[in-house]
Amino acid sequence: MTMTAEIAGAITEDTMSGKFLTFRVADGEYGIGIAYVTDIIKLQGITPVPHMPVYIRGVTNLRGTIAPIIDMRLRFGCEEGSYNERTCIIILSLDDMSIGVIVDEVREVADIGEGDIQPPPKATGSAVKNNFVGAIGNFEGRVTQLLDIDKVFDTAAESLGNGQ
Repeated sequence: MTMTAEIAGAITEDTMSGKFLTFRVADGEYGIGIAYVTDIIKLQGITPVPHMPVYIRGVTNLRGTIAPIIDMRLRFGCEEGSYNERTCIIILSLDDMSIGVIVDEVREVADIGEGDIQPPPKATGSAVKNNFVGAIGNFEGRVTQLLDIDKVFDTAAESLGNGQ
């Protein structure tokens, strides 16, 4: 059975390679590796949690699992926006933890080949440093910032604690 699980894992990994869920936050288009995405849901009730960074909106109940919800506008340092019918929550699985991210709009699943992915530009001098972007993808003539999910949630995970 272990062999079957290994083969299934390899097939899943291979079919997800180069696939990104693209979404809009403020004026930017971003992508997250589809392997991290477990669900996309409409905006729902969020319970605030005291003493959290402003970008952590609170927690919500996802079919019996309590998950933190992060507003990506605020995480990226953008101005707070109003939510509308296109605003949704992308549920991600990161280190066996579910995390919801509020985005302005989900676009599509993009198949971005290795040849269409480049490293992000280097910040120099007084330029703003963007630690969250792992690469830049060119998809159908659009520039998509591919997020390094570990960096996006690095300080968020510290703020959320580890269940202790």
